[in-house]
Amino acid sequence: MGFPPFLFLSSASSMTSFKPSIRSPFCRKALGITLIGISAIQAEPVPVPLTIENLVVQTLARNPEIKFYNAEIAVAKAGRKTAGRFANPELDLELGHKRASGGDATAEGIAYSVALAQPIEWPGRLGLRKAIADRDIALAELGLEQFRYFLSSRVKLLGYSLATQQENAAAAAEVADRITSVKEVIVQREPGGVAPLLEAKILEATELTVQRKASEAAVEMQKALLELNQLMGRRADSPLQVKRTEYDSAKPTTLAALLNQAAQTNYALRVRRAELEQQGLKVALSENERYPTFTVGPSVSHESAGDRETVIGLSLSMPLPVWDDGRAAVSASQARRMQAEASLQATFREVEREITEAWLILETQRKRLGGWKPETLATFSEAAQLADRHYRLGAVPISTYIEMQDKYLEATEAINATRLEVLQASLALQQLIGSTSNNQNK
Repeated sequence: MGFPPFLFLSSASSMTSFKPSIRSPFCRKALGITLIGISAIQAEPVPVPLTIENLVVQTLARNPEIKFYNAEIAVAKAGRKTAGRFANPELDLELGHKRASGGDATAEGIAYSVALAQPIEWPGRLGLRKAIADRDIALAELGLEQFRYFLSSRVKLLGYSLATQQENAAAAAEVADRITSVKEVIVQREPGGVAPLLEAKILEATELTVQRKASEAAVEMQKALLELNQLMGRRADSPLQVKRTEYDSAKPTTLAALLNQAAQTNYALRVRRAELEQQGLKVALSENERYPTFTVGPSVSHESAGDRETVIGLSLSMPLPVWDDGRAAVSASQARRMQAEASLQATFREVEREITEAWLILETQRKRLGGWKPETLATFSEAAQLADRHYRLGAVPISTYIEMQDKYLEATEAINATRLEVLQASLALQQLIGSTSNNQNK
């Protein structure tokens, strides 16, 4: 059983007790695949081991999607600049030829007119547009902040998952090597009936099951590695070496305190509030836009057909609200504001439910994890080794031997899964709360 040649992982806690025998078929196969992988990448330097925190920093610096959110902020800021500007003035030019006739006289000449007009918005309209553009900038910045926190949480979870799956794979490889060695000893013995044959088949079946568990752990490691490379903006087969980091379990916080904090700092609620404020400004803008925009400016006209005639004046124009008085636009914006209010209420209840669910999961898993001693896995490993030695001596039946090896693997997977679930629930709870301490790594 071997891992893909581009998969590198460092986990001191999981490898110190794993010393398989190179004589077993399982280890010879793993060694062969490892040598092939080494020859395939020997031209590439061995990657420097990274802690999970360093991995988060590099991901935030390289992730390509962050550029998308930065571009959104740039677009919003550009819209803010244009929202506060007056409309461009309008220049109207007319040039023609005039012929005047009356009685016995006829006169011809040039006629032209020039008008320069400036649209003037109703008072308060530009201020409302600026305020709406400011909310666009705030929403874009909030989206970037939320994505950065989600990204850092996801990288932490993937990095820790790599380490736990490494430990599961190491335990499975250890048990598989042990069973293979015992099976070879039984096969070499003189047959003394059907019992040794059945024991060999039991061991062979157990070996296949354990190898399947090791394969599943290796696949999960590969999936986590591929996603990490994707988040870091690198090729999927780029080598990566991660050091395991144990996160301290923070002191439990009451559910009421978490709900109160989330009501103020939850990302989704902050977005909905900003959208509601923006929609309220849009209602005010639609009401303001019911009043017409004036166009004012000087005008000059000149005619030189016979007598020269020049007219200088001031023009004023405005649309008449005969067919469209703006009431429909006001009604539509008010309806959208009602939708924003409903969305805020629905999001608030959804956040309450998600926080309560994550808190219950976290407390349950913490209690389970707290009931286990730090040396629990070590004791199971020692018990599995003890069962192996006594089975070889004939002091332990095969049922006890197989049961002990299976329980060792199940305990390893259960403890690692619980640790991973605690971290996952903790990160999910922090994201729902919207905590900004030690999570942005800016």
